[in-house]
Amino acid sequence: MKNIGFNEDMKNEFKSDRGPLPDTDIIDAVVAFANTEGGNLYLGVENNGDITGLHKSHRDITRLGAFIANKTVPAVSVRTEIIDYELPVLKIEVPKSRSVIASSEGKIQRRRIKIDGTPENIPMYPYEISSRLSSLSLFDFSAQPVPDADYNDLDPVERERLRNIIRSYRGDQALLELNDEDLDKTLRIVTNVNGIPTPTFCGLLLIGRKESILKHMPTAEAAIQIFSGTNIKVNDSFYSPILAAFEKITEYFNAENRFEEMEIGLFRISIPDIEPRAFRESLVNAFCHRDYSVLGRVLIQIKDEGMTVSNPGGFIDGITADNLLEAEPHGRNPVLADALKRIGLAERTGRGIDRIYEGSLLY
Repeated sequence: MKNIGFNEDMKNEFKSDRGPLPDTDIIDAVVAFANTEGGNLYLGVENNGDITGLHKSHRDITRLGAFIANKTVPAVSVRTEIIDYELPVLKIEVPKSRSVIASSEGKIQRRRIKIDGTPENIPMYPYEISSRLSSLSLFDFSAQPVPDADYNDLDPVERERLRNIIRSYRGDQALLELNDEDLDKTLRIVTNVNGIPTPTFCGLLLIGRKESILKHMPTAEAAIQIFSGTNIKVNDSFYSPILAAFEKITEYFNAENRFEEMEIGLFRISIPDIEPRAFRESLVNAFCHRDYSVLGRVLIQIKDEGMTVSNPGGFIDGITADNLLEAEPHGRNPVLADALKRIGLAERTGRGIDRIYEGSLLY
């Protein structure tokens, strides 16, 4: 018996069609591929790669393609091709979707890798749908009103911190002329829900009370760790508004970041271990572009060999490590990003990643 010659993975799945394979199994596999990274479904191949052939009921590929489109919402347009090995195999090419796909029965699935390295299709849960739409730039989590929150969840002390940051970082000075209510509306810290001003997730992240953040946004954790060799000097984790967390982490950074004097001709310059502007941009990016719908934390680690800044959530759709410096900038949380730009913390041009690279290479 001939073998197809490669294994199942995130991009390839084999289905035996001797039964034949039930139509619902085909639709489930197509939905899972579309909701992940796309891929190829092979009918007539066993899990181990042995080719056992395509059932005669699936040899009308035009009808099958139309059936898949009719049974997926929104309709998924697949490419079908019969490959003639010793026995025929149907290859169904499923494109990655720009939205969340469901079967006509309402099932939403995605693909993942199991602990043994093989792929499987599993249900996509509600919080994963938000995360998926966010990564496709179709949903702004930060702009949504916080369920069961009210105006008292915002901290006046943190609002004053915000105003001080606008002054210190030369943000949009026109914001300082606004009263608290207008400032909150302008930065979309609040939104009207049935005529009542309600904090958005952006607002809670910027100026929320600590106890309110812990209650309504248990994902909004930040931590900093500073190592000296294998010994840990600082290990601090906290739930705070972004502005307060930013200042606290910056204090730790400034205390640790050493400068070395160097003479170049008649000039003496200071060379830091880590360029402060690159640090600031990387920290702002970590808070601004993280996925707040999943558990995790913004983590800053400073070691002898350098600094690492990490956050939950991968690259959004269209961004890769290869095109990071050339791709058109667009974020996961546009409302939060806009607020941080207007108050002066984030790069106004949306090219903060350029500053990170420039600052890292400068010295």
